[in-house]
Amino acid sequence: MTVSASPFDALLVLSFGGPEGPDDVRPFLENVTAGRGIPPERLDEVGAHYFHFGGVSPLNALNREIIANLEQAIAERGWQLPIYFGNRNWHPFGTETAERIARDGHRKVAVFATSAWGGYSGCKQYNEDIAQLRAHLAEQGLPEVEFVKLRQFYDHPLFIKAFAEATRAAFDSLSSQQREHSRLVFTAHSIPTAADEASGLPADGPLYSSQVGEASRLVAAELGITDYDLVWQSRSGAPHIPWLEPDIVDHAHELHEAGVTTLIVCPIGFISDHIEVIWDLDSELQTAATADGQHVVRVGTPGPTAEFTSMVLSLIDEYAAGLRPGNYELAARLGTTPLRGCTRNGAPCAEGCCPTRPRR
Repeated sequence: MTVSASPFDALLVLSFGGPEGPDDVRPFLENVTAGRGIPPERLDEVGAHYFHFGGVSPLNALNREIIANLEQAIAERGWQLPIYFGNRNWHPFGTETAERIARDGHRKVAVFATSAWGGYSGCKQYNEDIAQLRAHLAEQGLPEVEFVKLRQFYDHPLFIKAFAEATRAAFDSLSSQQREHSRLVFTAHSIPTAADEASGLPADGPLYSSQVGEASRLVAAELGITDYDLVWQSRSGAPHIPWLEPDIVDHAHELHEAGVTTLIVCPIGFISDHIEVIWDLDSELQTAATADGQHVVRVGTPGPTAEFTSMVLSLIDEYAAGLRPGNYELAARLGTTPLRGCTRNGAPCAEGCCPTRPRR
């Protein structure tokens, strides 16, 4: 399904944001954690990860790469669809970008949020961001803009295909001996178990972990694999608060004790090689595994791929064909776990869906 003209007059890529120099690190982290009671020493610990890479997060550059790929694909379609880039936590802030969009005369804008998942942080918070964009335009006396958040895509056929092809390439890089003692491990960002249980609607159950689990199953099925592991990473909360487990480093050590010498690690929870991939997996996990004599092959993320580019445009095509917020009958998907969070102007998804994270 490809439409001849875009139903929107602009596309906003809305993301998390990241520092682009040493002076940005601390204020960026303070933006991320505002109101959450995170102790300063924890900010210092996380900041050290960024300083290891010169104080620059790779995320903004990776998003600009996604945008460049989309611009080329859009030009090939002959669409007039300018792309804008905005962030929640650092420049270019979404509010700054919304001003540009309004001043440039665009009035109906698709929003692609760089998260495949349901839950508060991965979905509802982006709806809150969109509502904030509209409120900011009103405060500035600028024209109203309709923002339509494109749907979650955790089980989109092209998303699964991109991960499956990258995982197959990782296996193909192994020798026969390495493959014999290898294990496929999927990993995603851990969240508090209470937040997972509250993701989606009450009837959904733990929506976030269910979607991650289903995406993992779909990728493994493409490779004919039924025995694999799903683990979690990047925990940042207080020790007494339960988070999704097991942690990937702990699990890798357990696999070592069970005789697994090669890990194929698929970062299913991430679309790009940002800081929590290149630090938590390419640094911390690699260091721990090397100490155990394990070989780790980390699967590439899908953001730069042609499949990912085509997927984003297909989400726009779905809208043009009649898909609307809350109605997913026209969605191209492989899974059965519910989709939530596709909204117009950041309106609430449904009563009781993903309660807003309390501020402390």
